[in-house]
Amino acid sequence: MSPKPAATPSKTFQIKITLEGSKPPIWRRVLVGDNLTLAAFHQLIQVVMGWTNSHLHMFEIYGQIYGDPEDDETGMMETKDERKHRLGQFDEGDKFIYEYDFGDGWRHKILIEKVLPLTPDAKIPLCIKGKGCCPPEDIGGVWGYADFLDAIADPDNPKRDEMLEWIGEDFDPAYFNLDAINAALKSFK
Repeated sequence: MSPKPAATPSKTFQIKITLEGSKPPIWRRVLVGDNLTLAAFHQLIQVVMGWTNSHLHMFEIYGQIYGDPEDDETGMMETKDERKHRLGQFDEGDKFIYEYDFGDGWRHKILIEKVLPLTPDAKIPLCIKGKGCCPPEDIGGVWGYADFLDAIADPDNPKRDEMLEWIGEDFDPAYFNLDAINAALKSFK
């Protein structure tokens, strides 16, 4: 499933992942090893945010694009291979963008909040906090998600029944299950 890190971690990074423009706010705070490649970090973001890894993605870091070079069919973006770059090349306070699903444009702010020493009993990766439910895939970005939330909250909205049938369940935008996320992260160990 996820690309396994090639090296042993030497530090722990505390990273906040925030979905830009989301109302209500949607974010996760994770602890990860500095040895994670950007490719593995992409997989981790998919798990902690609740995405399904059904779309293309990229990182934009200080003006450089990182991702899967095969996805850059035109070669216009000069994509660096995310499998060859690790989180350890960044420092505390560094910020960059992770974009998922170029059609919907889910942009995430990535902030390396802290670089901590690695403890012998470190249980990483680990999600330590978060807020909000991940929007459904293919909803139309933050604007489509806002329309979706308005529709399902209003019993008089003509789109309400259609949206609830489409989502296939009750949808709670505030839902966040830390235990379920951390159980899913066990595949990274």
